[in-house]
Amino acid sequence: MNLVRMKKLIFIAVLLIETVTANAQNKVGQLSVAPTIGINYSKANIRDPRQKYVPGLWAGVNAEYGLTEEFGASVGLFYSRLGSKHDEAGSGQIKLTYIAMPILINYYLWKGLAIKAGVEPAYLTKATDEAEGGEDAISIKKDCKLFDLAIPVGVSYEIANIVVDMRYIHGTQRVNKVGQPIKMKHRFQVSAAYKFKF
Repeated sequence: MNLVRMKKLIFIAVLLIETVTANAQNKVGQLSVAPTIGINYSKANIRDPRQKYVPGLWAGVNAEYGLTEEFGASVGLFYSRLGSKHDEAGSGQIKLTYIAMPILINYYLWKGLAIKAGVEPAYLTKATDEAEGGEDAISIKKDCKLFDLAIPVGVSYEIANIVVDMRYIHGTQRVNKVGQPIKMKHRFQVSAAYKFKF
């Protein structure tokens, strides 16, 4: 392949990338709404090698407003399933279901590429302790605090209105009311969304 042809191919590739990512630039005053679905990976902070990460559904909608070309503010409303596997007197897991509202500031480093941080208040709707396979589920909601507050930080990339998001979420509140404090301290989240812009 000669040099002229290689330059033409590189030019075409750059042009295509620019065309695809042009819509990903944050616009001042623009509102976007993004239905989102993803997975939480979480476990309790108890220092016990028998505690294991478990996956849980993360689904809802997120709205973002462009403050400047570099900054956007977003708020969401999500169904969030957290949990932790344990092995005390038999294998089982704790499952916690929340309605979460992440509030984030997004900083766009480059077209479509953003880093983000904020707070995530959440309300507990269901809490169970169950044996492996979902058998003998026991409600433990009365023993749990209803309010949770976490600190999410992450990165996202948008291309052709599709947003892929990865976050680490640090839990700050204890789950249980009494006894040894249990926190869903370390959570990892991966999600995908489609952004509708107005």
